[in-house]
Amino acid sequence: MTLATLGRLKKVELRTVWEREDTGFTMWLSRPENLELLSQTLDLDLQYEAHEQNVGPYRADIVCTDDDGNKVLIENQLEVTDHTHLGQLLTYAGTLNTVTIIWIAARFTDEHRAALDWLNNNTGPNINFFGLEIEVWQIGNSAPAPKFNVVSQPNNWTKRMVGSRGSEITATKQLQFDYWTAMREHFLQQNAVLRPQKPLPQHWMNFAAGRSHFHYFAYANIRDKCIGLGLVISGPDRWAHYYQLLSQKEAIEAEAQMQFEWRALETKKESQVLLEHPSFNPADQGSWAAQHQWLMGTAALFQRIFSERIRQLRAADWAGNASEVLSEAPAEV
Repeated sequence: MTLATLGRLKKVELRTVWEREDTGFTMWLSRPENLELLSQTLDLDLQYEAHEQNVGPYRADIVCTDDDGNKVLIENQLEVTDHTHLGQLLTYAGTLNTVTIIWIAARFTDEHRAALDWLNNNTGPNINFFGLEIEVWQIGNSAPAPKFNVVSQPNNWTKRMVGSRGSEITATKQLQFDYWTAMREHFLQQNAVLRPQKPLPQHWMNFAAGRSHFHYFAYANIRDKCIGLGLVISGPDRWAHYYQLLSQKEAIEAEAQMQFEWRALETKKESQVLLEHPSFNPADQGSWAAQHQWLMGTAALFQRIFSERIRQLRAADWAGNASEVLSEAPAEV
C-alpha cells in the first residue's frame, strides 16, 4: 500500500502578500470573488459600492450594501487592532441609522474583541459589528490562500427577532421564522443557485442578484395563503432599468415559458417582476418540502432569465423620462 505524500501548511506574513492596506489589501478585497469569500464567511450577501468613501469625518475603506439595501462598511487593518480604528467604527455607527460594520485585522486584542461583543449586546437591531482576523496560508510553492476567522459577531437572530427589548414573538412570526429556516436548509442541502440569507420572522427572504439596487426575494403570505418569488429593482435609475426590462417582456416570457406579473409601482420606491404559485399555503407545514422545492426551482429560473439582462442594463440607453412616469402615476391611497 502506497501512502500519500502530504504537504505542510505554512503561515505567510500578510505584508509579503499586501504591502499596503489601501492599494493592496483593500483593492484585493474589493474584487467580486474576494468579497464573495467574505460573504460566505459571514453568511451575508455583500454588493460592492465604493472604496475610500467619506462617512462623516472619516473615509471607509470599502462600502457595500447587503441584500436589504442597507449599508455595510468594511475597515481594514493589517496590524493589531488599535483604539483609532475602534473610534472610527463608533463614528460610523453614530452617523448611520442602519449599518453593519466589519472590522478586519491581523490580530484582535482581547480588549477590542470585548468592545465589539459589548456593542453587539447593547446596540439596537439595526447596528451590527463583526470582527475578523485575516490569515494567509501556503502549502509548498502553492499560491497563498486567504482565510477569515470570525472573532466577534452579533446574534442577529436575537437582535432582529426580538426588536424592542422584552417584546414577545407572535405565533405568525414564529411560523415565518420556521418556514424560512426549513427553506434555507433545503436550499443549502440541494446546492441551490441562489444562497439564502439567515432566516428572520418576516414574510420575505432576499437573495443577491449580483448588482447594486437589484435583488431577488421569496415571499410567503400566510394571510393570503400564497407564496411566490420576484425581482426587485430600486435605486436612482430604477425607472430606466424597469422599463428596459419591460421592453423585453415578450422575449423574457418566451424564454421562461411563463407569464410574469410586471409591477411598476410608480408611487413606491421599487418596481417588481413576480411569479406566484396559485395554490400553495405557507401555513400548511405538510407541503413545505414541495413549496421549498418550487421556490428553489423558480429562483434558478429567475437567475437564468434575468442575471445577464440585469448585468447589461444601462440607464443612459433609456429614452423615457422619470418625471413623465411620476406625473402619470395614480395618487396614493
